[in-house]
Amino acid sequence: MATTDFKAITVEYATRMCAGSHIGNDILLLDEIAKMPLPKEPRRMESLFLALCLRGSARYFVDSVEHVVEPGDLIIIHKGRVTYDCSMSPDCRGIGIIIDYNFFKETIKSVHELSALFLFSRTHPVLRLPKERADFLRDTFVRMKVKIDESDNHFRRELVQSMFLSMVYEMCNVIYSVQSKNDECKTRAEDIFTQFLQLVENNFRSERRVGWYSEQLCISPKYLSETVKAVSKRTPNDWIDSYVTMELRMLLRNTQKSIKEIAQELNFSNQSFLGKYFKEHVGMSPSEYRRS
Repeated sequence: MATTDFKAITVEYATRMCAGSHIGNDILLLDEIAKMPLPKEPRRMESLFLALCLRGSARYFVDSVEHVVEPGDLIIIHKGRVTYDCSMSPDCRGIGIIIDYNFFKETIKSVHELSALFLFSRTHPVLRLPKERADFLRDTFVRMKVKIDESDNHFRRELVQSMFLSMVYEMCNVIYSVQSKNDECKTRAEDIFTQFLQLVENNFRSERRVGWYSEQLCISPKYLSETVKAVSKRTPNDWIDSYVTMELRMLLRNTQKSIKEIAQELNFSNQSFLGKYFKEHVGMSPSEYRRS
């Protein structure tokens, strides 16, 4: 995908990047997964992104975690997540929806349980769907596309919302099943790891010390390190550095902020220290990366 000056993935951005059926900047339907504007460089998702893989495979990162998608997998990327290094096999086929978050919330506002279930997908962004569920989503997608393309239909927005809500019910039924099983099987170590990642996500811009995170979790740094390594095969420092490096890459590539301003924003003591940190983790200086 060509590099652009856009800082985030929105419905408006996606509509400009690729052809698809859409209603203003509320919702965009793409009948080919290959058309989706998923980037190589870090980009923040400012809409809700849903996709169903029908054939082939794809790989991508969300917030430093790699995901592999195969036929029957449902992808959910929430607003605020950072995605990058996306690649697809030559035979990859699928469908996708990019939906404005306000439009999404308006659509599900009458059903509080759906919102709570969808939050679960923040930590489970890839879900395997039974064939009958995947077929339902695909068929509903086709009907939604027909209605979106009926530009003279006075009620097309309401019709699309109604059909999208039926899709959300089906997705949340799967989420509910997965959540129920996870609640039964979840170990203390997995619970600590989940809490640790949530803390990192919310605080990595100002805190990079493992000791700070262990204090918030009321456990020792050693126990936190052993637990995180056992569950994820990565150390707490690896996770923290991944979040920081990803944010630095995004700020350098997608903003006009000076390196000094970026250093202040991410709580580095000075510009020189940021430069050493970035080169250690990326292999080049911030200036070289910005020019590359």
